[in-house]
Amino acid sequence: MGRVVSMVPAPRRGDDGPVRLAELKGELLVQYFTGGLDCVTGARDATAAFLADLARTRPPESTEAAEDVLLVANELTTNTIRFAPGPFTLMLRDTGEAIHVSITDTNTASPRPRHPDMSGQGGLGWQVISTLAEHTYVLPEPGGKSVHAILPW
Repeated sequence: MGRVVSMVPAPRRGDDGPVRLAELKGELLVQYFTGGLDCVTGARDATAAFLADLARTRPPESTEAAEDVLLVANELTTNTIRFAPGPFTLMLRDTGEAIHVSITDTNTASPRPRHPDMSGQGGLGWQVISTLAEHTYVLPEPGGKSVHAILPW
């Protein structure tokens, strides 16, 4: 079972950026974000740092694994910003066999596939997530939901 490196309190109202996690040296990363557009970059940076740290001790099985996890974390974050305004939590966990990525947000509605709009209006995110992940699922949470994706590492 993984260990929690550190957790920080949920963000205070009025915060603009992510609340920083002190360390990324472990098997579990939990980071809270306030929900602004800059949080997409913050979540991607946190994911990249977690994966780089993990790769030093447990390299991925394929060269695409890190990019796939980054893309899924990015898509989950982008979907959260677009469809669930407000704070969210990013969780990354090394299960020893895969990477478990989850986002807990403020929208109770589950993601659903949409017809892709090639003019830039969306519709590809959930399809990308579902294609790259070995398994996806959604759990109800108080005041929202958590969306989970398990990816090979």
